[in-house]
Amino acid sequence: MALDDDIERILWSEQEISDRISEIASEISDDFKGFSSSSSSAPVLIGVATGAFMFLSDLAKKIKFPVLIDFIRAESYGSGTQSNGAPRISCDVKIDIKGKHVILVEDIVDTGNTLSCLISHLKSKGACSVSVCTLLDKPTRRKVEVQLVGEGKFYKGFECPDYFVVGYGMDFAELYRNLAYVGVLKPEMYQ
Repeated sequence: MALDDDIERILWSEQEISDRISEIASEISDDFKGFSSSSSSAPVLIGVATGAFMFLSDLAKKIKFPVLIDFIRAESYGSGTQSNGAPRISCDVKIDIKGKHVILVEDIVDTGNTLSCLISHLKSKGACSVSVCTLLDKPTRRKVEVQLVGEGKFYKGFECPDYFVVGYGMDFAELYRNLAYVGVLKPEMYQ
């Protein structure tokens, strides 16, 4: 079974993704250039598992200052194509983020429900700022306006049309994460 055969079309190639991540990392590096290299002041990159693992890895390698890295898991899709609208945190961060600047790294921001839940959770743990860095943004599907914390900023890679996309960490029923690009999954694969 060739995974590529299940893809209707590629939206962003591996090279386009890499180039855009370099631009985002440069922007983040400029925004956080005054931070020292101690772990007490280093910003924390928190990847939303599992979809953001590739994006987080490539982004972290291109950021030009020391960072702490952790993961959080929130579930709202199950094996479907639509968020159930009621995300729950199933695995929390291990790093103490009290008083720290957090950059929440997402694969895709869709309705905003999961992201809002995660931001509120990180704020309750004492983060002094929460920024969001997402590879894909689907503003046409937004149901909840995302409220950042402190001096937080919203970084985005690409604005995504309203397609069901997979690849580069994003899945359908845990498949397709290992594609090096982002593509539109053929409807017959999930209907």
